[in-house]
Amino acid sequence: MTEVPGLDIAGLTRWLTRAHPALARGPLTASVIAGGRSNLTYAVDGASVPLIVRRPPLGHVLSSAHDMRREHRVISSLADSPVPVPRAIDVVDDTDAGEVTGTVFFAMERSAGRVLARRAQNADYSPAGLRRLSLGLVRHLADLHRVDPAAVGLADFGRPDGFLERQLRTWRRQLDASRSRELPALDRLQETLSHDIPAPARAAIVHGDFRLDNALVVGDGDDPRVSAILDWEMATLGDPLVDLGMFGLYWEIGDLQLPTSAAASAVSSTVPSAVDLTAGYPAFAELADVYAEHAGIAVPDLGWYRAFAAYKLAVILEGIHYRFQAGDTVGEGFDSIGGLVDPLARAGLDSAGLDSAGLDSARHGQETH
Repeated sequence: MTEVPGLDIAGLTRWLTRAHPALARGPLTASVIAGGRSNLTYAVDGASVPLIVRRPPLGHVLSSAHDMRREHRVISSLADSPVPVPRAIDVVDDTDAGEVTGTVFFAMERSAGRVLARRAQNADYSPAGLRRLSLGLVRHLADLHRVDPAAVGLADFGRPDGFLERQLRTWRRQLDASRSRELPALDRLQETLSHDIPAPARAAIVHGDFRLDNALVVGDGDDPRVSAILDWEMATLGDPLVDLGMFGLYWEIGDLQLPTSAAASAVSSTVPSAVDLTAGYPAFAELADVYAEHAGIAVPDLGWYRAFAAYKLAVILEGIHYRFQAGDTVGEGFDSIGGLVDPLARAGLDSAGLDSAGLDSARHGQETH
């Protein structure tokens, strides 16, 4: 495995020739296109079609191999649905053989398209095109939530009952494991969410990380469109409004009130977004209305879900901050990432209908005694 980290290209060539001879054409080449803190993704060329290979991160624990099977399973199950996904090819447990990755890995066709993650990329599209792209993207989310899990073989893909309660417990544990400083806004948001959990109206397949830069876009000018939705490693069965709340948070992440320019730089490097209303993207409120119409439901009150999305992302970033402070991770923007946690928590309190200003006066009172 010396050609690219975590992938033996010669072994991949042998496996593809043996297991999928129709795809084998000649020597393969590969490059890492994403990965490190999450699953590793490789672009593979030289087969009869461009491929993607996914594997757990280097140094993974054995249980993380389960993600590969889940991601392969959900993509395979959605192949004939209205949701655009790459064509799955195979999932392989290579743990004992060590021929390709030494882990469970899966292969799929590489869909055409580009990821939109920077505002500069909007120059290739007209305002009407970006609006059309946005409305199509949120309709794909509604399409996903309309898929009957049992009809596509995913009836046992998760446990919808108690989903929100389990989510809160999971992220509370994550926060407790990353505590290194006082976070009054985040603690208040956590308690608020725990005391006001909504009763989900329905259960659906949940993507878990639905946002613009987890989609591939083809076309240009007036006609950009989504060719595939990517990154299904967090997919499960649960309350679909969690996806809509997270989508809204990412859509408006550029509006987050940040304390310093370094924090703004950390946002652009850690949570990139091409969304710019002046370029033609619609406001999220309109997207929520389009989602509701396409899903055939009443426009939901997303306050709790928007607050939960802010809480979840804040806990994730606090974990990165904790590891950075301990010297366990390095990367662009990681030195400033801790500065995003409090603004996210305050945004969550605003979504929940609470005023975070009292936190400042209470803290000031404590400091004067």
